Amino acid sequence: MRAFWIRIPWAHCQPNGSPGSDEEREKLWAELFDEMDLNKDGHIDISELRTGLAGRGLSKSSLEKIVTAGDTNQDGVLDFEEFMQYLRNHEKQLKLMFRSLDKNNDGHIDATEIQQSLQTIGVTVSLREAKKILKSMDKDGTMTIDWNEWRDYFLFNSVSNMEDVARCWKRSVMLDIGEQLTVPDEFTEEERQSGYVWRQLMSGAVAGCVARSVTAPLDRLKVFRQVHSSSFFSGNVLRGLQYMLKEGGLVSLWRGNGMNVLKIAPETAIKFSAYEKIKSMIRGHNQTGKLRIYERFLAGSLAGATAQTAIYPMEVLKTRLTLRKTGQYSGVADCAKQMLQKEGVSAFYKGYVPNLLAIVPYAGIDLAVYETLKFAWLNKNSGVVDPGVMVLVGCGAVSGTCGQLASYPLALIRTRMQAQTSIKGAPKVSMLTLLQNIVAKEGVTGLYRGISPNLLKVIPAVTVSYVVYEYTRILLGVDIEGRRREKIKQEPSK
Repeated sequence: MRAFWIRIPWAHCQPNGSPGSDEEREKLWAELFDEMDLNKDGHIDISELRTGLAGRGLSKSSLEKIVTAGDTNQDGVLDFEEFMQYLRNHEKQLKLMFRSLDKNNDGHIDATEIQQSLQTIGVTVSLREAKKILKSMDKDGTMTIDWNEWRDYFLFNSVSNMEDVARCWKRSVMLDIGEQLTVPDEFTEEERQSGYVWRQLMSGAVAGCVARSVTAPLDRLKVFRQVHSSSFFSGNVLRGLQYMLKEGGLVSLWRGNGMNVLKIAPETAIKFSAYEKIKSMIRGHNQTGKLRIYERFLAGSLAGATAQTAIYPMEVLKTRLTLRKTGQYSGVADCAKQMLQKEGVSAFYKGYVPNLLAIVPYAGIDLAVYETLKFAWLNKNSGVVDPGVMVLVGCGAVSGTCGQLASYPLALIRTRMQAQTSIKGAPKVSMLTLLQNIVAKEGVTGLYRGISPNLLKVIPAVTVSYVVYEYTRILLGVDIEGRRREKIKQEPSK
């Protein structure tokens, strides 16, 4: 269903975009209720609220919290009085927060006050970053936020303290679609101590397991195409899937997926731990300092290299198991045993160098494109609390695709080196020799063999990963706006 952007009635009332008197403001709220009540039954349900506020970039859990907080008779919808009372109560709460941020009591919040307020909850930002936050809320160009701008910005966002506000300003999505992960998210000291971080990482790991399993047939087809020449394995995606079905049946489409899923948890844990340690080393004596984007990129790349070094044997096993024919190995242990007996320990690190080299262009381009797209959207849509789910997912899909295009030749060479002995009679060649052979025999396009199924899996992988990620976060109590936490708050009143 196509969502429309509802016209916020007070957008043309005053130069700063806000109504004056309480009576005038409540009249405009009434008009807003009438516009959102699509079926004119005197009630607004979650679907109507989502449609009516689509342009404000609110998450599903934020909308659910609005309904839950305002629904005093527990019928699952908001009538006119409940809607108006919710806005009155929320406005009072926002007023208290505004006064707490307005340190000098001049009726305005400036960049320094934003910086100081975030520091009180353990979030360190530079003055330049604080000005970016301020600019997203500043409607009249004064480089300060008055009460009306603050209220209009957060009126339909369920924030109740500075931690909530900070989450709105730094909202991000951690998605794993089976490729190299980009730079990890930033967490406050409170989030680390409360266990929030590990529940967040667990949510990402579960989402990654499901997304990889759903797209495993396309991933196996990609590996086949990367390793085998066009003369051996030709045709479109459908023919490739038919070939695998004929050779090993339906189950064969998921060969290697078990190892692909198994390595998520250790890779995530090692990468995050290494990232925190490397950030600490970069900061040096100033442990409260905020890392610049290139420092985050450096820390993320080094953390990724550390994690890849630790779990790389699992990568090689995944490739071998993916390419195996029916009956070749009885399982993971048998595959590892045969590799060790026939090829030695070095077999578990074949393709290691191109794999490490691929991390830098992938992570760098992924992060740069993601940040560019996200901030371009925010600059174009000033006054919106956050980009919203679909915008962030779209940014992630585009940035991940760009990262893959840049690093794909190295990924292809890595996979061929990992699989060298699984191809009968294949010579053992170096990375540069293999690169030269591919270009000589298949041309430059040979470096991108298998990329079509790889690109086909991006959208379903991102979509599945996000849905599972969000629901897992709610179940684990990660999302402060999640339904489970809200239910816990409501229980004593029952």
